[in-house]
Amino acid sequence: MASRPRAVVVGGGVSGLATAHFLRRAAGPDLELTLLEAGDRLGGKVLTQPIAGHPVDTGPDALLVRVPAMKALLEALDLDSAIVAPGAGGAYVWSRGRLRRLPPSTLFGVPQRLWPLVRSGLLSPVGLARAGLDLVLPRRPVGADPSVGELIRPRLGSQVFDRLVDPLLGGVHAGPADLLSARSAVPEVDALVRGSRSVSLAARRRAKAGPPAPGPALVSLDGGLSRLVDALAGALDDVDVRLGTPVEALHAVGDRFRLGLAEGAELEADLVVLATPAYVTAQLLGEIAPDAAAAAAEVPYADVASLTLVYPREALTRELDGTGFLVPPVEGLLLVGCSWLPAKWPQLADPATVLIRGMVGRYGDRRFAGMDDDELVGAVHRELVRTMGLAAPPKEGHVQRWPRAMPQYTVGHQARLDRIDRALAAHPGLRVTGAGYRGVGLASCVRQAERTVHDLVPRLTGAAPLSGGPA
Repeated sequence: MASRPRAVVVGGGVSGLATAHFLRRAAGPDLELTLLEAGDRLGGKVLTQPIAGHPVDTGPDALLVRVPAMKALLEALDLDSAIVAPGAGGAYVWSRGRLRRLPPSTLFGVPQRLWPLVRSGLLSPVGLARAGLDLVLPRRPVGADPSVGELIRPRLGSQVFDRLVDPLLGGVHAGPADLLSARSAVPEVDALVRGSRSVSLAARRRAKAGPPAPGPALVSLDGGLSRLVDALAGALDDVDVRLGTPVEALHAVGDRFRLGLAEGAELEADLVVLATPAYVTAQLLGEIAPDAAAAAAEVPYADVASLTLVYPREALTRELDGTGFLVPPVEGLLLVGCSWLPAKWPQLADPATVLIRGMVGRYGDRRFAGMDDDELVGAVHRELVRTMGLAAPPKEGHVQRWPRAMPQYTVGHQARLDRIDRALAAHPGLRVTGAGYRGVGLASCVRQAERTVHDLVPRLTGAAPLSGGPA
């Protein structure tokens, strides 16, 4: 390896920025570091835009600070003082013709106690009786990689799955839980079912054994999550950051790598991290690791869109006493979920207007894609009138479309990851990271970036592993 090794990070979303940050922290100035981003801005799907005089996140709008890597990164970037906690607690589910309180004692929709579920009214009497059978049904065998539906329905019945589990996971993954791998999407629930006869009792024991950490799990930043992007970019002031620079090819040259750029330009590196969507990664790995490329190409993605509608305050006919609501796919609505932004994030409260954010698009449901922005705003408004009773139309609407935005951890996902790992073992200086692999949230992307760098550190001359290892 050269006296001053070069690392190249491909992709300027949060995964790529965090990877570059951890690389610089681990190796210091002895590492020549380049970050290549195909687009004209950094941050990927993190985007804060001015709407009705407020900075509104039109992509992800929350950070999971109970992930140690995320919490530590915010502290390292001096952003801990900018953290904003939700202004309201709890949420609703649109079920059986009305908004009903989401029971507080659930694990990804699996009830830990039945009485809060009874009081919620989410299920019919038949559905409640069927859920209660979990307490007495015998243990049943579980396959190596079942879908969430295959795991939950036999224990708790279809209504718990359709009206709790499916909408909750749909809000995270934008995909039907019948297709999601339980092992990859909800490993905690997968472990409970495998280790216990009753999943409800196991969830209750888990809650008693490990009470949640104090403070909110999900937070925002004053001024929006683009502050995280700006802080990461600012910490890379000595890094060669190139926007508008797509990578067109990746070749192995001995134990080093050559990246093909536009117009015949090339860049050589000792270490390469592909922090790109799995479908882009698949194209880049086609020559150097075809088995890994084939596995990455199998990760499906869903198209989604975020709508921020600005209503006059007099349009409200109910109190915004929660963060918003989720919509089960069985209800047939276009909406996947809705955030009541003034209640969810206090910094977005306004005496004259109310910001309502709707999410549309699921894997297999692209109805919104055939609508123009005005049609989509109108369709979502009509559903908000039905669900919330809004009494006036929006004064303005902002639509942010995110094509191929949400990776789907479908059955077989872990096997795909194993294939990628085996294929890349032949190239110790090459890694992949990002939402397409081991966690879709921003905190998971940061955690993966830290682990990726921890694995690469031994290849950096004179560098020591990150203190304490990856979180």
